[in-house]
Amino acid sequence: MQLHDDKQSNRADNIQGAEIRLPSEDLTADLGFFMKTLGFRMDKIYPADYPTVSVLSGHGLTIRLEQDASEPPGTLRILCRDPAALASGETELTAPNGTRVEIVQSDPPLEIPPTQHAFLVRRLKDNTPWVIGRAGMHYRDLVPGRLGGSIIASHIRIPDAGPVPDVVHYHTVGFQLIFCYRGEVKLVYEDQGPPFMLKAGDCVIQPPEIRHRVLESSENLQVIEIGVPADHVTTIDHEVELPTQVLNPDRVFGGQTFCRHQLRDAVWEPWRLAGFEARETGIGKATGGVASVQVARATTGTDGADGRSSGGGDQVTSHTGDILFTFVMEGEVTLNGENQVAHRLEAGDAYVIPPHTKTSLTDRSADLELLEVALPARFETTVH
Repeated sequence: MQLHDDKQSNRADNIQGAEIRLPSEDLTADLGFFMKTLGFRMDKIYPADYPTVSVLSGHGLTIRLEQDASEPPGTLRILCRDPAALASGETELTAPNGTRVEIVQSDPPLEIPPTQHAFLVRRLKDNTPWVIGRAGMHYRDLVPGRLGGSIIASHIRIPDAGPVPDVVHYHTVGFQLIFCYRGEVKLVYEDQGPPFMLKAGDCVIQPPEIRHRVLESSENLQVIEIGVPADHVTTIDHEVELPTQVLNPDRVFGGQTFCRHQLRDAVWEPWRLAGFEARETGIGKATGGVASVQVARATTGTDGADGRSSGGGDQVTSHTGDILFTFVMEGEVTLNGENQVAHRLEAGDAYVIPPHTKTSLTDRSADLELLEVALPARFETTVH
């Protein structure tokens, strides 16, 4: 580790700057555009009698305009607090050298697309491919099509135990859940004290833009991660060090507070569906009603050698929520949907039920356990 740090330090001492080179056929015209229209300043120009190279700087960027350079002109994005105040309100420009300029908002508001409702089932045995994502983690998509971009649900695993090559970062997101399904993982969060172990059955929400980091995991770690919207930005924070010196568990991040729910503290109460009991995680309150997260388990008895349940949960129901996602954590159950074929589900499977769609859960195994995520937190269940 010390050798690696020394190499980084030596490289930082050696490198004095960096430039982006762009071609120019008319340096005078390009200088006028980049300086007058975009607000760059000239740092260098040469040779004096017939300039062919000029170095400009501004907005955190250094540009080298070079006559007859071989590179294509490229695209330059100018990030503005108020894009309309630059270039007479134009948002797309073309420099004399052909460089395309996009003038965009530096901190655009988070947009959650309207939900494209669908009855969806994703089964583990269908061999949905695992892909390598951020920090070397393996991701399996649980919601095909992502309901039009309104949500992403991922089954994430880390096969090997040990440190995770993660860095301090945050997400510009409306809602994000981390539920530990198998194993355990060490996490640390901004203003939430020292690192802690998230164990199987535990969960946290990551409020918008809270700084955090994954430190290490057990062997065969598996988590379920829910994010709203599906496409959200992850930003690396090179300045913040975790854990922070401040302990402020009530701090509000984007209208939400950090919430950590531990299985060992669970209180089980009757659930919205007969024949089940559930543990409340407190996430509905922490998110201000944006989402709720509950774990439900079967409570009715079983018949016969097959261990399937005898009634109670076979009722037909519908709901009024916008998004209702369920992950089968343990056991087996048959999901019956209105105008749908019956699906026999096992641990590792997931499904989404659209609002006002009649469904029932039948032939439940005694060990059935479900993770349910609802947006918004409050919705009505109707028994038909």
